[in-house]
Amino acid sequence: MTQRSSGPVPGLFTLVLHTHLPWLAHHGRWPVGEEWLYQSWSAAYLPLMRVLRTLAAEGRRNLITLGITPVVAAQLDDPYCLDGMQHWLANWRLRAAQASTLTDLRDFGTREAAAAEQALDEFALLWRHGASPLLRELVQAGTVEMLGGPLAHPFQPLLAPRLRDFALREGLADARARLAHTPAGIWAPECAYAPGMEQGYAAAGVSHFMVDGPSLHGDTALGRPVSDTNVIAFGRDLQVSYRVWSPKSGYPGHSAYRDFHTYDHRTGLKPSRVTGRNVAPEDKAPYDPQRADAAIDAHVADFVEVVRARLAEESERIGRPAHVVAAFDTELFGHWWYEGPLWLARVLRALPEAGVRVGTLSDAIDGGYVGEAVELPPSSWGSGKNWQVWSGEKVADLVQLNNEVVDTALGAVDKALAQAASPSGPVPRDRVADQILREALLTVSSDWPFMVSKDSAADYARHRANLHAHATREITDALETGRRDTAERLAEDWNRADGLFGALDARRLPR
Repeated sequence: MTQRSSGPVPGLFTLVLHTHLPWLAHHGRWPVGEEWLYQSWSAAYLPLMRVLRTLAAEGRRNLITLGITPVVAAQLDDPYCLDGMQHWLANWRLRAAQASTLTDLRDFGTREAAAAEQALDEFALLWRHGASPLLRELVQAGTVEMLGGPLAHPFQPLLAPRLRDFALREGLADARARLAHTPAGIWAPECAYAPGMEQGYAAAGVSHFMVDGPSLHGDTALGRPVSDTNVIAFGRDLQVSYRVWSPKSGYPGHSAYRDFHTYDHRTGLKPSRVTGRNVAPEDKAPYDPQRADAAIDAHVADFVEVVRARLAEESERIGRPAHVVAAFDTELFGHWWYEGPLWLARVLRALPEAGVRVGTLSDAIDGGYVGEAVELPPSSWGSGKNWQVWSGEKVADLVQLNNEVVDTALGAVDKALAQAASPSGPVPRDRVADQILREALLTVSSDWPFMVSKDSAADYARHRANLHAHATREITDALETGRRDTAERLAEDWNRADGLFGALDARRLPR
């Protein structure tokens, strides 16, 4: 463990969390489907909210910049998902109670049962109306800065500009409806960028967005206006971010932490610690909370020193106070790394105590942590930092599918709205056109090619992409062959499964 330094350092540190899962409700349960949502909700979202509410109650402000995609927000507010989560937590409690009766798991089961009981109590008390009221409180208290994003998390560089513009504007409107607040910044899905996208951001009222460090050629010490706009790109500092988690290493792999991959098959719980990189599951040592707690403290101290050193180094390099941004998927903290929420709580207290100023991306803009304008290259935060994960040979079929579905959907919506137009009054809302766009957006979700490229539940991903494409085509075909009644029935049927974004309005599609 590195010895913690004292005294203030120049500059500003920002922690950015990106919260995203695909739309999972009504689309399978196990091994991929709603179970993924409930695991992330219980292990990451509930503890994160607990951490932020606790820190807010301590009077701490401007702690983190938190992105929650419209897809996740929709599921965390959805009555069906809320009911499903309640059942999942109750089942967790039952499994923990079973573990507490087993000789080899008694202590672990007792601790797990207490955690499940706490989660059930908090969920019943705080979450009965979904996540939005809790997030509104944090925004109004100034504890977090929220980032928005486009509906359904599309890979924007490959998306038709009309649908790209529509998805972004509707996504910001969705955030405004849930939070009574329109985010000024966005997390661009997959941190993906293509030259010219900043113009669309500016037109939609977006003031800043995230890119990965290599997009700024590794120089992330300041935000940068993009091209001739006032839209600022902030880059993830890989040196600091990778200290926590990288494709090859990071804190969660420490031997003391709970092992994500090793299950007790009697209860479905995870009672082991990592133990060692090459230790077989049956040889893993039992989880020891005290050992893990000591590792958390060591990694908090280490991270504080890494941030201090990076701020000092970057400030000296550029000749002015620098800005350091560490960015992660929210699901890392609790879902993938069980101890992550505790680490977050401690590090957000420890950084100011160690002389590090902590603030949000908006604080960075207000504080003048902005440099000269830059021309960004086509980029993402995926493998190779380019577009290959979403456009490579492994997903050529999905790229073609997406293009065909988008063309079909845009043409059908244009015709439907033109037919409904009246010279004497406004165009009425068309639920059929709305559902066509909803299914098209679900088809082009960036999750499906990512899962295929990474060979992570690839069959499920291809099934989902083709299912939503089928829905788009089926409704469109009925509409274009004059079977309006059939189109309306199909749209209603598909909406039962895919009824997210109820305010989506096809009339707002750019002409």
